[in-house]
Amino acid sequence: MAMPAQSQSQSATLLIAAAASLQNALEEIDPLFESANSGITANYNFAASGPLQQQIEQGAPVDVFISAATKQMDALQEKGLLLKETRRNILTNRLVLVVPSSSSLGLTSFQQLTNPQVKRISIGEPRSVPAGQYAEELFKNLGILEQLQPKFVYGNSVRNVLGSVESGNADAGVVYRTDALISDQVKQVATAPDNLHSPIVYPIAVIDASRNDNAAKAYVQFLTTDAAKSIFTKYGFGIA
Repeated sequence: MAMPAQSQSQSATLLIAAAASLQNALEEIDPLFESANSGITANYNFAASGPLQQQIEQGAPVDVFISAATKQMDALQEKGLLLKETRRNILTNRLVLVVPSSSSLGLTSFQQLTNPQVKRISIGEPRSVPAGQYAEELFKNLGILEQLQPKFVYGNSVRNVLGSVESGNADAGVVYRTDALISDQVKQVATAPDNLHSPIVYPIAVIDASRNDNAAKAYVQFLTTDAAKSIFTKYGFGIA
């Protein structure tokens, strides 16, 4: 059944701070949201979840935050910066190993990254990029973190990691399944078992300082509609 368009009498411009891995999906969802909510415009800041968290803590005029990990959202919640009862988990993802499409290394597992032929491995900077945090947990649980550390090339977002593999600046990289799917310049060669890293969930919340909280709530609500879910699924996300 088609949902009736929500009537928003007020006009509002929202700033959505979202994890870099969400960019393609949210850019496709945005026109659907704006046509269903006339008068509301959504602008986006896509980056790693850690820097976005810091910007919100420093008073950036963000209305909605979507993180690629609970850690950053927890930090904002502990500081009382989230609008009560607006936080929910919306998406899940998988961690994968990618290599350049032209790679001749024949990698089929994360364990093979210890091979001497693998010189440079791109991962997100673990303190600020959730994909890097998950990658570090994975390597630790596989017992190969110390062996691999000298090979790491750190990216400041998961899209930055993807780019370094696409360009051949890294022999391999650890990104989300959704990142691997949008690129024809890399191939996915392994998927991490879910039990070897923290659950990859994407929480969303309205920021307490938002001056457009009704419009922001409408945005959060729209991301749970069937129309939005079908786009997220197309890009390889799981629905939480």
